[in-house]
Amino acid sequence: MFKKGTKIYSILKGKCPKCHEGDFFKYKFTFNPSKITQLHDNCPNCNLKYMMEPSFFYGAMYVNYGITVALSIIVFLISKLLFNLTLLQSFIAIIIALIILAPVNLRLSRILWINMFVSYHKNNNN
Repeated sequence: MFKKGTKIYSILKGKCPKCHEGDFFKYKFTFNPSKITQLHDNCPNCNLKYMMEPSFFYGAMYVNYGITVALSIIVFLISKLLFNLTLLQSFIAIIIALIILAPVNLRLSRILWINMFVSYHKNNNN
């Protein structure tokens, strides 16, 4: 399931969606706002151009929105059903969770977006 050649491998390891060898992000996971979403221009291994067209990653905003809504619903349900928090406390829990998980969400949305358009190629010369 998490083998090289699957989309899950590329997403979880942060690897190039085409060759699964080169790193997608310039920096390992960090909370530094200036480094969170910085990408290599091209894959260091297969030379895939990550910014396929101008403003390519604007579409990742929609993925980010979906992840944010799903996360908000999950946190709300957990806070109400398991911890029996008030409505205000539940919304505060949602805001805290979204702030803490923002770097993860930003990176995840970008790697998910490019994986929708690029497939793995065993022979990554082309």
